[in-house]
Formats: sequence, structure tokens, C-alpha cells
Amino acid sequence: MARIRGYMGVSLDQYIASSDHSIDWLRKYDAIDYGDLTYDNFYKDIRTVVMGRGTYDAIEGFGEGWHYAGRRAIIVTSRDIPQPMGEISLWRDGVDALVAHLRALDDGDVWIVGGGLLQQEFIARGALDELDLYVVPEIVGDGIRLFPPNGFARSVELIDARPLNGGLVRMLYAFR
Repeated sequence: MARIRGYMGVSLDQYIASSDHSIDWLRKYDAIDYGDLTYDNFYKDIRTVVMGRGTYDAIEGFGEGWHYAGRRAIIVTSRDIPQPMGEISLWRDGVDALVAHLRALDDGDVWIVGGGLLQQEFIARGALDELDLYVVPEIVGDGIRLFPPNGFARSVELIDARPLNGGLVRMLYAFR
């Protein structure tokens, strides 16, 4: 059974992107020495990436191409993508069916990429196993919030918290 995971950087004021969808404030930390907590160490266990259409469109807008070659990629959307950046599957059958589909996979972990809206849908269904957050010492001021306000509440368990170089803090949460 696949483990479903979240992994993202967030500003001190809880934004994952600025109002123009930029993550430039986050990219200036790319060269930090994260020790054993590197993106590559996280990504080696990922076989499937899942994202909403907003995240897909934001990635396309970065103009850097498709970073998920060699992984199963599922885009949750009701609209077609005429010229996809890479090999993708569109998912239109709802989150409950998607959770069942992902749980049936047995070839690696699943990463819910990008925004907190889709992650909240998984959390609400008890389907997000863990959330790996990197808090970056930046105040963005406005933009896309980690989790948009929606009235949903849930307790989580802190598994690990570590200060990192550059003033970052990594927090790993489990949803039991």
C-alpha cells in the first residue's frame, strides 16, 4: 500500500507562493546544505506525483519544463490539457476514488505536490500520511496560503523538528 505524503516549503507567514505565484523567495535557499534532509532523498522514494490543476499551471508558468519524468503523474482537473509538459494522466473521478486508486499502488510513495487545497482534501479523508514542512525565514506578505481557510480542523502529531542551515526549520507531521 502506498504511503501518501506532502512536502513543501512555506514562508514564516504561511505562504507557499507569492501573489504572482512566484517562489523566488524560496529558491534562494536551494543551495543550503540540508544534510540528510535533501529533496533528492525525499524524491527517491516517490513513484507517483499528484497535483491539482492550479499547481500544474503554476509549474507550467515557471517555464522550466517538466521535473517529474520517470514518475507516474496525475493531474486532478475537470479541464483538458491540450499540450501537456510531460507524460500525465488526468483525474476526473473525485478525490474519494483517487484515494482508493493511490492506496492500491504498491510501487512507491505518493507525493501530493503543491498547494494545500488538494492536501486538505486528503487530510479530511484521513488519507495524507505525513506532511514534511520546511519553514523558510521569509515574510512574503501576500499570496497563496499553505492551507486556505475553509473551516476544517484536525490535530496532527509532530514526529520531528530540526533547525537547518540558513535559518530554516524542518517539521515532519503525521496524520494518524
